[in-house]
Amino acid sequence: MANEQHPLMGALGLCRKAGKLLHGYDRVQENALRGKVALVLLTADASERTVKHMKEACGGIVACEQIPLTSAQLAMLTPKPAAVFGITDEHLAQLCAKHLT
Repeated sequence: MANEQHPLMGALGLCRKAGKLLHGYDRVQENALRGKVALVLLTADASERTVKHMKEACGGIVACEQIPLTSAQLAMLTPKPAAVFGITDEHLAQLCAKHLT
């Protein structure tokens, strides 16, 4: 399947259009710790350090999953490339989570 046709891309596009998609390590972490994020997604090319720190910070608070897409593939969703995304709506988070398996 071509990456631009990956079903997760469509789900993340819906999140963005609904204003429920956060991006960037600091912004996502801050909102996750406040309980305002339903799902944290890390790109396939996120550094090991970023993955480790985000999973430690979010552990027990919110699910933190690595996705099969890179920050370059998701660049169209954000004004600048990001390796960390947060979904703030529970239903949209469930929609995205379905495309992770």
